[in-house]
Amino acid sequence: MIKKETINCFSDERGFVFEPLEGKLLANQRNAHVVVSRSGAVRGNHYHLRGTETLVVCGPARVRIKSDSATEDFFVPTNMTCRLIIPPGISHAIQNTGETDSLLVAFNTEVHDPDKPDLVQDVLIPV
Repeated sequence: MIKKETINCFSDERGFVFEPLEGKLLANQRNAHVVVSRSGAVRGNHYHLRGTETLVVCGPARVRIKSDSATEDFFVPTNMTCRLIIPPGISHAIQNTGETDSLLVAFNTEVHDPDKPDLVQDVLIPV
């Protein structure tokens, strides 16, 4: 199953900062990308065949996970940041539930190959 943990953020009048991965997790990553989603937008709606994906979700967001036939929703509140480590075969989708753009940082243990992406579409949150 997935591993969920809250990440400590440090904030002041300028905004906030957080460390998405510690060194021991960073060493195994082969891909990283940053996603900015508009209000209501859905990202993911897929699973990976080989790669383990680590997502850092800045709330507010709805996260839907499907493992086998069980589906779980949980919410990342405003001003909270959550790290999810998702093994291969676990479907996942993230929806921005806020009124402004949201931030998602993703890492994967597989190199991104646009000609043969390591993902299978699985619509968990219809758009």
